[in-house]
Amino acid sequence: MKIVQPVVKILLPKEWPRRVQSAMLHAVSMAQHALTHARGWAANSLNARVRLQTEAERGRSECALLREEMRIRDQRMAAIPAHRRPHYAPVERLAILELRAARGWSLAETARRFLVDDETISAWTLRLDETGDKALLSLPVPVNRFPEMVGCLTRRLKTLCPALGKKRIAQILAREGLHLSVTTAGRRLKGGGPAPRRQEGLADESVKTSAPAEGKADPPHGVVTARHPDHVWQIDMTVVPTIWGFWVPWFPFTKLQAWPFCWWVVVVLDHFSRGVLKLAVFRQQPDSAQIRVLLSALIRKRGKTPRHLVCDKGVQFWCDAFKGWCKRREIRPRFGAIGRYGSIAVTERFIQTMKKECTRVIQVALRDQDMRRQLEQYAQWFNEHRPHQGLAGQTPLEKSDPSPIQRLRLEPRPRWPIPNSRTPDIVPSKNVRFLPHDGSRMA
Repeated sequence: MKIVQPVVKILLPKEWPRRVQSAMLHAVSMAQHALTHARGWAANSLNARVRLQTEAERGRSECALLREEMRIRDQRMAAIPAHRRPHYAPVERLAILELRAARGWSLAETARRFLVDDETISAWTLRLDETGDKALLSLPVPVNRFPEMVGCLTRRLKTLCPALGKKRIAQILAREGLHLSVTTAGRRLKGGGPAPRRQEGLADESVKTSAPAEGKADPPHGVVTARHPDHVWQIDMTVVPTIWGFWVPWFPFTKLQAWPFCWWVVVVLDHFSRGVLKLAVFRQQPDSAQIRVLLSALIRKRGKTPRHLVCDKGVQFWCDAFKGWCKRREIRPRFGAIGRYGSIAVTERFIQTMKKECTRVIQVALRDQDMRRQLEQYAQWFNEHRPHQGLAGQTPLEKSDPSPIQRLRLEPRPRWPIPNSRTPDIVPSKNVRFLPHDGSRMA
């Protein structure tokens, strides 16, 4: 039997089209009121995850509203003929180029966003170094002294990259040859002046750096300290799921930890430089023999044997065969425990970073050659271009071999750094000093 649904007719006022715009405005106001009430309750929640989720939602809403605001302004400006639009001031032109550098925009993208031609942005870039009253670009404040330039630079970095703190800003500038202390960067961010002048010969604790000799005995209580490259290696393994594994809900695909559902990746790191020595790929969980073959090939390739090898107590390492192999090569194995400070924390942190920056943002390959090529490319980028907080803002390559980055070091403070054996070529100057940058710790 067919059931016929009754047709319900809604009677609308005759002049309802005249109230559509008012209705839309009132609906938006009611939605904003509801969201404000909900966010006010969640912002005061005892659950930290609820508070974080509310903050993230508020940020997304703010970004959406700002984009709509910019769209309205750009649409109004685009309606004006190009020859009648107001010109950008010199300060605004430089700010546009800074924003382009911060966002990584191309010439076409920058021109489209600011309603100008590609040739205009290119002309601005070519005339960066002009000075005088007729200069095409200029800073927001006059810069006639070096401290003023440092203050303007640090504040612009903070404006364009809000996630950077004073320590991170000091590290970034140090990699470019301008060495500032963290306190100096903090004062410049707040608009403060230079620090009080210190007495002659008075050294700060932050510059008292002494590199221990390579042959010095290890500290007591079994603590291992990496003093030079290839002194201490760390090794661990993890699983990287493919497009077929781990998230498939039915058995046995949710349990099988082997190819084609996942790859087993063995990670070998140098503890001194935090650099990646090897990323090996296996279809199944490797055994002790495969690990020993891998390490032997790596030792032959680098021509150096580590003095210590830090690993966990997995079946591949906690066995007589692996301990005997280490003894024959005069390697001292160190077995750490997860959660213990200084044991395998460096390796575990790298594995987390690798998954976050590489394997979780790409389509993991199913062929051995493609997977190895992806990991090799990531390891090369990690070693050469990724700075680390634990290395004072240096990359692993700069930490292990500072010779390729030899350049002049600009020291703005008149009595710094304190002359010592590591900085012998200090050129006396009244305001600034230049000396070879040797990758040493920042003052």
